[in-house]
Amino acid sequence: MVDENKIQELFGGFVVRKDLSKLVKGNALVPTYVLEYLLGQYCATRDEATTEKGIETVKEILSKHYVNRSENQLVLSWIKERGHYKIIDRVTVTLNDTKGTYEATFTNLGIKKVIVDSDYTKNYPKLLVGGVWCIIDLEYRFEDDRDHVPWVIENLKPIQIANVDLEEFIEARKEFSTEEWIDFIVRCLGFNPDALSDRNKWYQLVRLIPFCENNYNLIELGPKGTGKSHVYSEFSPHGILISGGEVTLAKLFVNNSTNKIGLVGYWDTVAFDEFAGKDKQVDKTLVDVMKNYMANRSFSRGTEQLTADASIVFVGNTSKSVSYMLKHENLFMDLPNKYLDAAFVDRLHFYIPGWEVAIIRNEMFTSDYGFIVDYLAQVLKMQRSLDYSDAYRKYFELDQTLSIRDKMGINKTFSGLMKIIYPHREVTKDEIERLLVFALEGRKRIKMDIFRIDRTFDTVRFSYTDLQTGERKEVKTAEELKYPMLTKDRLPPLTEDGESGQEVKESGRDTGTEPITAVTSEGRGVSQVADAGPKTLDKPLHFTVAENQTGISYRDLFGEYLRGAHSIKIVDPYIRKQYQIRNILELMQVVLDGKAPGEEVVVHLVTDSGDFSRTEIDESLRLVQADLMKVDITFTYEFDDTRSLHARSITTDTGWKISLDRGLDIYQRFEGGLLSLASMDQRARFCKAFEVTYLRSDGS
Repeated sequence: MVDENKIQELFGGFVVRKDLSKLVKGNALVPTYVLEYLLGQYCATRDEATTEKGIETVKEILSKHYVNRSENQLVLSWIKERGHYKIIDRVTVTLNDTKGTYEATFTNLGIKKVIVDSDYTKNYPKLLVGGVWCIIDLEYRFEDDRDHVPWVIENLKPIQIANVDLEEFIEARKEFSTEEWIDFIVRCLGFNPDALSDRNKWYQLVRLIPFCENNYNLIELGPKGTGKSHVYSEFSPHGILISGGEVTLAKLFVNNSTNKIGLVGYWDTVAFDEFAGKDKQVDKTLVDVMKNYMANRSFSRGTEQLTADASIVFVGNTSKSVSYMLKHENLFMDLPNKYLDAAFVDRLHFYIPGWEVAIIRNEMFTSDYGFIVDYLAQVLKMQRSLDYSDAYRKYFELDQTLSIRDKMGINKTFSGLMKIIYPHREVTKDEIERLLVFALEGRKRIKMDIFRIDRTFDTVRFSYTDLQTGERKEVKTAEELKYPMLTKDRLPPLTEDGESGQEVKESGRDTGTEPITAVTSEGRGVSQVADAGPKTLDKPLHFTVAENQTGISYRDLFGEYLRGAHSIKIVDPYIRKQYQIRNILELMQVVLDGKAPGEEVVVHLVTDSGDFSRTEIDESLRLVQADLMKVDITFTYEFDDTRSLHARSITTDTGWKISLDRGLDIYQRFEGGLLSLASMDQRARFCKAFEVTYLRSDGS
């Protein structure tokens, strides 16, 4: 637990309650760092009365000065009638080379060609690319000239913290333990550290490395809803988030016709959102220039070679579970085809496995104090030229088979984590080893799939040697530990002298699961299907379960009928309350138990929201959807609110239709919650009275 008094004492003036931005944002679509900058000016106190007054002040500032696109004409009218007015808007500046002037475009206000003093472009060069949120005093001066632009910038100031003392920051860091500091940084990102696992916290920290490490190439692929792009759009004024399909070679690197440097010359981090998508149209030349830049920091303008320090980040959604990707293709399978190239993948330094990152839920956000994000962003920016990778070399040595790019990726990740967690360099050997292992794992995830894409790459050993004991330790990814049979061929084994050994051959097919045997429920007909697959089951059955009967589970009822199915449709109008949604998850456990790793099952639910909030049901089902994707179950759902859903059933592509008169809601409410046996074992629950009929889908 982080001591609030210590935070206020050491970082007073640079911290803010992290829930306040939500309270003041309203309809103002401004980044978090803009809101927290304003909140830091008026709410940097623990006094509730002062905080409430500050919140009202910030709300008033946004209400009066933030330009909403739908009200831009009203604001323009105010400026004209009053002569001048202070506004908050995003400003982008371009050079008019025919007139020799700089001209501003206001994103929300909708005006263009506003003359900008060249001093502003010198002091704030990011105005020239991508745009910057600013507070602007804008005047209206009319002249009877067709080419005259009446709007005049009287004063312009980017919304960001101006002065940060890095040495003071580093000294203050010494007052925190490692656990306290990590939790504090997680809080600075807006999350409650108590709601995240240790690995989840570390992945949040890796997302920050591009802001403190020059030319860091990061990729994160995973399910929707994990906040992959949030940090790149909201966290720092030194980063820019762009759509993966909406950038040109000229915009990203250099426009040869105008000699204008692109985004990589002005931003510390350039992130590509929605990067995945096999069908995306991609410029092959852009990919080639991107590969060269990611490897060498350089790109060309005609015959001239230019360099830049911007880190590149790629974030996108996966369409399949991790086990499916491991079994059938690779972890990069959702990338556009032109990027699914071993040379491009080899230039990446770390792969964040998005399937390990928690889906964002309301209870995960914090209301405690954390840094104003712009302050932390400035601290990270000031560390970009530093190198902390030397910290592990007195204790550990990387395996000599690792390539130069492998070592570069590992070193950059290690250095970045050191800057974030141990900027004071006071770190134990065990703590260093933990950082090194994490960096090795992130690079190994990339290298294993490079080898699957292109077998001509040299195989390597992801291990390190403890220089004090001489012990060599191998690093395994989480996927290797969880799915050993699906990852064993990713990197061929090496002999002790570093040469490639023979690939291990195995006979037969190992699914990684034990055979399922349904529990016998004598007298109820379930025992008749205990050991048969869906194609060889006995004749269709019909049986009745009496009120208060026990010993019945979904596995008994459905297990053998669902085994081997690749497509399942569930029709049940009563999937609304939390326990009913849990019924879906318990049924999915039966589906999961009956399939091999890497095999996909598509499950579609048709339900009815009734009088319940569609939004709440949808939120819960989306969480189920994201969770099931991790285990190869593609779960989709639709609401049929025509009130025509009466017959409840489960239908499979293996030829079975199970008719359920009560749907999945067959159990009575049980007491004791999580501390009851009934919460863990369905057979301990009392049943409601219900009937089940098993039919072949052809009606037999």
